[in-house]
Amino acid sequence: MSDGQRRGPAPPPGGGRAGGRKLVAGVAGGKRPGPAGLQQTPALARPSALTGAAAGVTGPGGVRISKLLAERGVCSRRDADEYIARGWVFVDGRRISELGTRADPGAAITLDRQAQAKQQSRLTILLHKPVGYVSGQPEPGCTPAASLIRADTQVRTPDTPAFHPSCLHGLAPAGRLDIDSTGLLILTQDGRVARQLIGEDSMIDKEYLVRVVGHLDDKGLALLRHGLSLDDRKLKRARVEWLNDDQLRFVLLEGRKRQIRRMCELVGLRVTGLKRVRIGAVRLADLPLGQWRFLRPGETF
Repeated sequence: MSDGQRRGPAPPPGGGRAGGRKLVAGVAGGKRPGPAGLQQTPALARPSALTGAAAGVTGPGGVRISKLLAERGVCSRRDADEYIARGWVFVDGRRISELGTRADPGAAITLDRQAQAKQQSRLTILLHKPVGYVSGQPEPGCTPAASLIRADTQVRTPDTPAFHPSCLHGLAPAGRLDIDSTGLLILTQDGRVARQLIGEDSMIDKEYLVRVVGHLDDKGLALLRHGLSLDDRKLKRARVEWLNDDQLRFVLLEGRKRQIRRMCELVGLRVTGLKRVRIGAVRLADLPLGQWRFLRPGETF
């Protein structure tokens, strides 16, 4: 994205008031389903919501439009800045192309159809990560899980697109899975998906099957569910239960570094195997080890 600012073409007649022409970022009233689970509605003509937009001057009480878009789950701040620079963002029907422009927190913010099309073209991938691969940036001697995203490892059905090298552009893991763990790993080009899965306010749970050795009494099981701290921070409540003599099921709402292994150590257990089988409503299911597939249309976390 260029740091320079480019003015987009003048808005269409009516300032984008016709319903369904732009994507609305979380405005109450008159909502109807839009692409990617977001909402569409006509922009509301409230020019007073802008704080100094005409001159690019920030006013007191306003919030950066890029921040508002990110908070509403419409796109990442980086993407928002790109859309603003291209003139693809409207606030209460007025086209915005000045980076740093602020608006009232309740303003109706809409995206041009070109921005919508760009969002819809972004890919999300499900990978069954084997042990021995790192989910993020590799250290020397480590192999990134993204190296498994190739044509020969794709699981396809007749209605899914084939792998192309462009699939790797901007692809990043949405969450971690340790080098000695296996299971479902999500990689995405879509900042909205990443925020949904790993944002500070994410409520998407993750399910793990964990093999352990050691003795665990009722008190230790209760601590695994709630009461432990890591790095001087309390852990959120977890659902933990025995599946058989040596296997536990964990359901977490957070993903701290090596969290399950460290939790088990605190109650006298040693983890011998860990597999993530679900993220939200998306399951690993029968996806073969070391292979991947695209997130299907209509499939949501």
